[in-house]
Amino acid sequence: MDEQAVREHAQAHLDALLAGDIGQAVQEMSSQLRSNLGPIVAMLPMPLTEGSIESIEMTKTGFLTVLHLVGPGGDIRLETRWKDRDGRPTIVEVSHRPEAAVEPPAEGEPSGAEEEVT
Repeated sequence: MDEQAVREHAQAHLDALLAGDIGQAVQEMSSQLRSNLGPIVAMLPMPLTEGSIESIEMTKTGFLTVLHLVGPGGDIRLETRWKDRDGRPTIVEVSHRPEAAVEPPAEGEPSGAEEEVT
């Protein structure tokens, strides 16, 4: 399993989600994930209007992709972990990736949007 193979399978998964074809999208998932689809589908802002693969990175045990999904209910980023199962890349874990919180500046510090005048 290499990055190109994972990218192809991630794109097929994304294309199926964009088409609203959950049955096809789950073909990229492990049997354990398929048996517990409810929580995964509940995370999706269906129907999707946009989607993209934001990143793919190799980990010690496989690959991690970040999918950006947009729909009428908002947008989310999903992390999908891929491992080789029966000779093909397979999603073995899906989780919601929280957005990075923006910390307000401490009192008396410039916000970054303002110029400090001396």
